[in-house]
Amino acid sequence: MTPIRFSPSSLKEGRWYEYLIRFALGGAATAFAGLVSSRYGASIGGLFLALPANFCASATLIEKHEIRRKREAGLAGERRGQMAAAVESAGAALGALGMLAFAIVFSLAAETSVAAAFLGASLAWLVISVVAWYSRRKMRSARRVRIEQKGSGSAIQRSR
Repeated sequence: MTPIRFSPSSLKEGRWYEYLIRFALGGAATAFAGLVSSRYGASIGGLFLALPANFCASATLIEKHEIRRKREAGLAGERRGQMAAAVESAGAALGALGMLAFAIVFSLAAETSVAAAFLGASLAWLVISVVAWYSRRKMRSARRVRIEQKGSGSAIQRSR
């Protein structure tokens, strides 16, 4: 199993204006959540703060980077770009599960101690995110094995 790792090399692929777009969208989403919170209360505003504001910008930038990388290698790259964006969206969904765990644990423990609630919620986020990532990876591996077995079984059937 490949361990979870951080690779800063992908940061070099981005252009300054792409990071500016991400920053602006994240700031706009945060400001919007603040406006909603001041109008309708913190409970509703918090829901808007949980929106993955940078996801749309990230997905399109990842797709664009993959297409550019493949074109530099002399290939079309559109399908590869779409697949990279799809992987990003799956990661965002798994991260959302972790954030949900964070919110639940924090809301349950915040009345006793904010520091303990933050630590417990952070631990819940980490555990749920890693378990979700690992589970998805195992399910994909198992599905791949079933497809390969099904494909080889039908080839044997046809050869008889």
